[in-house]
Amino acid sequence: MTALTQTLAVDRDSGVARIAPSKGADRLFHGASYAAALFVLLVLAGILGSIIYGAWPAFSEFGFGFLTSSAWNIGTEQFGALPAVIGTVAAAMLALIIGVPISLGIAVYLTQLCPGWARKPVAMTIELLASVPSIIYGMWGLFVFAPLFARFVQVPVSNLVEGIPILGTLFYARIPSGVGVLTAGIILAIMIVPFVASITRDMLDQIPTVLRESAYGIGCTTWEVVRYVLVPQASVSIIGAIMLGLGRALGETMAVTFVIGNANRLSASIFDPGSTIASRIANEFNEADGLQLSSLMALGCLLFIITFFVLIIARLLVRRTKVA
Repeated sequence: MTALTQTLAVDRDSGVARIAPSKGADRLFHGASYAAALFVLLVLAGILGSIIYGAWPAFSEFGFGFLTSSAWNIGTEQFGALPAVIGTVAAAMLALIIGVPISLGIAVYLTQLCPGWARKPVAMTIELLASVPSIIYGMWGLFVFAPLFARFVQVPVSNLVEGIPILGTLFYARIPSGVGVLTAGIILAIMIVPFVASITRDMLDQIPTVLRESAYGIGCTTWEVVRYVLVPQASVSIIGAIMLGLGRALGETMAVTFVIGNANRLSASIFDPGSTIASRIANEFNEADGLQLSSLMALGCLLFIITFFVLIIARLLVRRTKVA
C-alpha cells in the first residue's frame, strides 16, 4: 500500500474522509506554476529585447523624427513611421466603429430575441467566422468586395461630396479602385465581429434570469432591459471583448495588406490607399537589409508600444466600470 492510500485509510478509520496533502507534490506544483509564469515573462522580455536591439540603429539615426516623418525612401535611406502609425490607428478605429455595434446587436439578438430553433445555428455560424484564415478575408476583400465597393460606394459618394468642404475631404476618392483605409476597416470589422459577439453573448447569458424577469415584471420593454439591466451588468466583459477586438485589429497583417493599398502617404480621405505597421513589415521584411531592416524593427517596436497602451487603457476602463 502506498503512502497516499495509507493516509487515506487512516483518515477513514478516524472518521474523516479526506486525503492528507503531500508536501513533495505541493512543492512540485508550486515550482511548476512559478516556472510557467516565469517562462511567459522571459519570452516577453526576449521578444521585446530583440526588437529593441534590432530597432536601435534606426532610433539612433532618426531619433524622435522617425515617429514624425512621413518619408520612406529606400534609395536615400530615409525612413519615417508616421503614415504607417496613423494608418494602423485609423483602420483599427474604423473597425471598432463598424464592428462593435454589429457585435452587440448580434449578442442581444441571440440572448433576447432569437427563437430557440435558430439560436444554435446562428451562434455556430458566428463562431465559424472566427476560424476563417485572415488571408481568405484578404483575398475576398481584394477580388470580391473591393470592386463592388468601388462601383457602388466610392464612385457615387465621391461624385456626391465633391466640392463640399469637409465631406469632400473625408469621402472623396481620387482613384476609386476599391482599396483604401475604409476598405481595410470594413474587412477588420468583419474579422473582429465573431470575437466580440461571442464573448458578449456568453456574458449576457450568465446574467441571472431573475434580473431580466424583474425588469419585465415592472413593465420594462426589451430595449429598457438591455439598456438598463443587461449592459450595465456585463459592462466589464463587454469592454474586455472590445479591447480584444481592438488588439486583433491593430495586429492584423495579411487581410489588411491585401485591401489597404500599401501607399506610403498621408491623406485626409478614408477612401484613399494607406498603409499600416503590419502591412509595411509584411511587404518589405523579406528583402530588407541594413537601415531599412532596422526601421522595420522599429515599426514593430512602435506597434508593441501601441498595443501596450491599449492594454493600459483597457485596464483603466475596467477599473472605472467596477468602481461605478
